[in-house]
Amino acid sequence: MRAEGSLEQRVEALLTVALEPISAEELADVLDADATEVASVLRALRQECLDGARGYVFTELASGWTMQSAPEVAEWVSKFANRDVSHRLSSAALETLAIIAYRQPVSRAQITALRGVNVDGVVRLLEQRGYVEEKGRAGGPGQPILYGTTELFLDRLGLASVADLPALEQFMDPVETAHALADELSTRIDMADVG
Repeated sequence: MRAEGSLEQRVEALLTVALEPISAEELADVLDADATEVASVLRALRQECLDGARGYVFTELASGWTMQSAPEVAEWVSKFANRDVSHRLSSAALETLAIIAYRQPVSRAQITALRGVNVDGVVRLLEQRGYVEEKGRAGGPGQPILYGTTELFLDRLGLASVADLPALEQFMDPVETAHALADELSTRIDMADVG
């Protein structure tokens, strides 16, 4: 009879082959183990990887635990993964997805107003890919569908919740820069009117 391996080995082995994040409870069910003990093993594995500076880490996401490459080697993994592969989402789809992520729940009309173009096809694509879903309906005329992001979206970004999204301010120029640009543009317009 073969040895069945320690609980730590079995948990690590299952996460190595899991295609999607898996919860501690699901792992415990498969391994006929206690969910609290499995959760403890997962936390210990996560710390062990961090302490050992390995090329992979165990991460808890919105829908469960997963094994993924360490942030320190992300550049190399991305370089390897993107060889001869076209990006799967267009810039229009990424812009729309960002609006939904930061403004959810949001209607198509609201997204269209922010983007300045019709987004019906893009929203349908994002729904088909599983990144957004219907979160309810707005009150008022027509009761438009309100969209929000899915667990799959969070998992793909390596986030546990929407609250973990980076602050929008990180992507915006300081207000002073906007004022300086406005002043420069105003000066140019004044000079053009004089000339």
